[in-house]
Amino acid sequence: MKDLENRLFRIEGKVQNYDWGGDRFIPNLVSEPIAPKTTYAEYWLGAHLKAPSKVTTDNGSVSLELFLDQNITENLGEDVAKDFGKLPYLFKVLDVSKMLSIQVHPSIAAAKIGYKKENEQGIPLTSSNRNYKDENHKPEIMVALTDFWLLHGFLEQEKLVKNLKETLELSFLLNTFLEEGYLGLYKKVMEYSQEEVNTILRPLVKRILPKFVNNELEKSSPAYWAAKSLDNTDSEDIDKGIFSIYFFNILNLSRGEAVFQDAGVPHAYLEGVNMELMANSDNVLRAGLTSKHIDVDELIKNTKFEETIPNILLGDENIANGEVVFKTKARDFELSKIELTETVSHASTSNSVEILMALKGAATVSQNKESISLNKGQSVLIKANTTYKITTNSEVEIYKASVPK
Repeated sequence: MKDLENRLFRIEGKVQNYDWGGDRFIPNLVSEPIAPKTTYAEYWLGAHLKAPSKVTTDNGSVSLELFLDQNITENLGEDVAKDFGKLPYLFKVLDVSKMLSIQVHPSIAAAKIGYKKENEQGIPLTSSNRNYKDENHKPEIMVALTDFWLLHGFLEQEKLVKNLKETLELSFLLNTFLEEGYLGLYKKVMEYSQEEVNTILRPLVKRILPKFVNNELEKSSPAYWAAKSLDNTDSEDIDKGIFSIYFFNILNLSRGEAVFQDAGVPHAYLEGVNMELMANSDNVLRAGLTSKHIDVDELIKNTKFEETIPNILLGDENIANGEVVFKTKARDFELSKIELTETVSHASTSNSVEILMALKGAATVSQNKESISLNKGQSVLIKANTTYKITTNSEVEIYKASVPK
C-alpha cells in the first residue's frame, strides 16, 4: 500500500532535556535508555521547528512539517489548511521535578506587534532577550497524569488580602493592593531592584527555609513553594518570583483533572507529570523563578490584572465511545482522553490531523483494511477526514490531540 492511500502513520516525538525535568518518567514511557545525571523534561509531538517529530512512511522517516507540506490540504483538511496553513498545535508530555518559571503568554494581536517590533530592532530570534519567537498566541491545556501542583492567576481579593496580612514580611504591601489593585501591587514588586528584593525577602527566607527543611510546611501554603524555589538554587540573590507565589492561586490537580491557561493569565508548573496541548508557539514572557530574561514592561502590558477563580475541567464524557473531551475556547486544538477495554471500542472521524499517544496498555487503530498497533509510549498520526476505530483485547489509555470542528 502506498503512502497516498495510507491514512495512519507511526510518529515519533523528541525528548527535551531541560534541567527542571525528572529522571525517569519520560524515558520509561517512550522506552529510551536512562542516562546517568540526565533530566527528561518534555516529550514533543508536533511540527515545531525547534523539535519536529518524525513520521514513518514507505519512503523512510520524514519530519512532520515536510510530511504535511507534501499535501497540506489533504493532510490537514480544507478548513484547517485555509485557516492556519500548518499544524496549529503542539502536543507534549511534561515531567516537572523542579519548578518552572512564572510566565504569561501574549494574545495573537500582541504577538504580531511584538514580533514585528523586535524584528525591526534587529534582535535575533535566538537571542536571550527576545520575547517574541513567532506571531502566534499560546493558549494551553494540561491534564494531570499524577498529583500535580501549579500557580494559576491572581487570587481573589479577600484571599490575597489574607495572605498579605498573615505574612509579616509582606504586610507592608497591603495598602498598595487596597489602593492600587492588582496592577499597582504587581508593578511595584516587579520593578524592585535586586538589592530591594533581597532586603525585603531575606527575613522571609530566614523564617520559612528551616521549616521547609524540617518538613513543617503544607504544600498548599505559599511558604512551601517559596522555600522550595530557594532550595533549587545556589544563588545568594533571591528571586522576585517569590512575591507572585503569595499573590497567585496554588492549585492541586488530581490525576485526570485539567486546567486551561488563556492569554494573559500568569502561571507556573510546580510539580508533577502532565499531558499538555497548546497552540504551536514559543512565545513566553517570564515573570520570575528563572535566571532567564524578564522584560517587566512587556510582561505588565500582557498580563490580566484580575482575580482568577480556577475552573478545574473534568471533561465531557462519552461512555459508549470511551472518550472524555476537554473543551476550551481555543480554536487551535482539542485534547481528549480515550480509555478502552475489551468491551468498549472507540469510533471517530478526524476533522484534521490527529495525534494519538498511548500512556498505558495496547490497542489497534484501524480504517478500512489498514491497521496499526499502538503500545505504551507509542504514537500514531491520523490524516484529516479519516473514519477509524480503536480496539483493545485488554485495556488502554490514550490521549488524543485534534482540532475542534
